[in-house]
Amino acid sequence: MDINKVWQEYKKSKDREAKNILISNYIPLVKITAGRLKSTITSGSVELDDLVSYGVIGLLDAIDKFDIEKNVKFETYAQMRIRGSMIDQLRKNDWAPRSMRQKARKIENAYRELENRLGRYPTDEEVADFIGMGMDEFSELLGQISTLSMVSLEEMLENRMEARAGLTSREGEDYKESEPERLVGDKEIKRLLKQAIDELPEREKLIISLYYFDELTYKEIGSVLSISESRVSQLHSKAVIRMRNKLSEYKRDLII
Repeated sequence: MDINKVWQEYKKSKDREAKNILISNYIPLVKITAGRLKSTITSGSVELDDLVSYGVIGLLDAIDKFDIEKNVKFETYAQMRIRGSMIDQLRKNDWAPRSMRQKARKIENAYRELENRLGRYPTDEEVADFIGMGMDEFSELLGQISTLSMVSLEEMLENRMEARAGLTSREGEDYKESEPERLVGDKEIKRLLKQAIDELPEREKLIISLYYFDELTYKEIGSVLSISESRVSQLHSKAVIRMRNKLSEYKRDLII
């Protein structure tokens, strides 16, 4: 089967059979993306099959909107929409318990306040002491909020982009509806994200790179770094919290 010919047929005629072939061909991409996201979720309220279902919605959208004339691999384009669809549904379903959200905000605020007060990144012990937790409880909670922190960061970026879109529209420029791939093309967002990542401690920076760019799972990252999967989850949480706090400082730059 020549997938390029199938693409051409679908874009030319919107043939149902051609679309079904495309869906079947790219379903493994949905399952891989769902598996990676599921591996970060400690809450038992999210099933792998649910994530796959959410991802299929993103896949269908990607197939309909993909421009075969552009020099972009469909897999690269689709993965953003598939993952974005899963994240959107997690937010809508309010999958994380309110108590966990409250604790996540408490930890995030503690990191921000201590960093401002100390002029450096606080240690885990300092943060745990600041919020009145024992180290065992603190470490466990860091692992639990990994996906929650990630969803929160992506929501912040999405909100900033919508604000930028609204500002641009008011200035008379044509700005299309917010789309996941616009994040990749927004040079200012990319610059600020890169700056936030560059300022992370080396091990956290490496985990961000291995997870988001090399697309390794927590288990695979643990094998690479010779640490436990739970420790990877904790370090990922801290990295995302630091990035979110740093991007909060860049609030004006993200909007204007």
